[in-house]
Amino acid sequence: MFNALEWGIAGRYLRARREGFISVIAWLSLIGIALGVATLIIVMSVMNGFRAELVERILGIGGHVIVRAATGSIPNFDEEIARIRAIPGVVHALPVVEGQVMVMSTNGTAGGALVRGVRGDDLRQMPLVGAGIVAGTLDGFGVGDSVVLGDRLARNLGVRVGDTITFVAPETTPTPMGNVPRMKGYKIAATFDIGMYEYDSALAFLPLESAQTFFRLPERVTAIEAMVTDPEQPDAVRLSIMRAAPSLRVFDWRDSNTQFFNALEVERNVMFLILTMIILVAALNVISGLIMLVKEKRGAIAIMRTMGASRGMIMRVFFLAGASVGVIGTLAGFVLGLTFALNIETLRQWIEGLTGAQLFAAEIYFLSTLPAKVDPSEVFLVTGMALVLSFFATLYPSWRAARTDPVEVLRSE
Repeated sequence: MFNALEWGIAGRYLRARREGFISVIAWLSLIGIALGVATLIIVMSVMNGFRAELVERILGIGGHVIVRAATGSIPNFDEEIARIRAIPGVVHALPVVEGQVMVMSTNGTAGGALVRGVRGDDLRQMPLVGAGIVAGTLDGFGVGDSVVLGDRLARNLGVRVGDTITFVAPETTPTPMGNVPRMKGYKIAATFDIGMYEYDSALAFLPLESAQTFFRLPERVTAIEAMVTDPEQPDAVRLSIMRAAPSLRVFDWRDSNTQFFNALEVERNVMFLILTMIILVAALNVISGLIMLVKEKRGAIAIMRTMGASRGMIMRVFFLAGASVGVIGTLAGFVLGLTFALNIETLRQWIEGLTGAQLFAAEIYFLSTLPAKVDPSEVFLVTGMALVLSFFATLYPSWRAARTDPVEVLRSE
């Protein structure tokens, strides 16, 4: 399609040193395209990483499908669990008692916590908790009045494994001396860190029987949580559970986090549109630079036309000159974006160590590490879009160059 002569002329025009201003515009266009492509790849990868990490941690602690009573708590929960486990697609089902408490340490420090009462075997089947044990072990969980705390919660309270903490229930107990808070002490068996600030700083696990006693739910639970084979598509299992337990209220993990993930998706789309403007502006710079190059080379175009060059050849020469800027910029942005996206956590730690500033606060962004997940289809979309915009940007200036009248140019020269 393009012969060696056309490539040679286009390359000579790009390397020419006489047109200094035009060369600056070409370099700015190349840098703009490269930065736009790299930034889009990095931002989309980080947004994908955020969603993947949050989903993994949310599903690693809670159930994929949650069953609750229409009002109050669930009696005869073992029978309900047996029916749910028999449903195709359900991997596991466990009873849970949940409640909010205030936690106090022996040194007087206090804070709020979400208590989840589960059986010892069910807790050990949560891979995030088992893999995230910082101190202690889960072997002692369920023996006596034991508790497993998030590591950040333990540090905020100034306690460690072996210490005793006190839970204070929001309900009071009436006595002849008036209403008094309901309190109970528990010994810390282990602490965990799953990498999600919201859980590590406010979550505590109690043995199911201890939680039932503390929250006054004998032989009852507040919820039944089911794990399914495909957490991303739990609708079919959810409908089956609704048919098996028509008196209970059934919903999945997406219902509990709808607003958060919708906000994340909106932010992702808006960032994509905003950053696409960088590539668009760089493509407009390609147009302006190429138009100026065409005006500068009018004499050369006229000479080539008189020597037998066709309009198609002139158009291809300037198309190659402009498209080369877009292709080189896109490839540079592709390499730069992938390099940053695949090493973004290392770069973050290096920058924080160099500047002493905290760039990624876990209490604000929920996660303790900066995640990135490169989606090949999105990388292909970004690079393809940059190439298409660059190619379209060269069409009009190339067409104008091909329409140059050699007679008029030579007469004015």
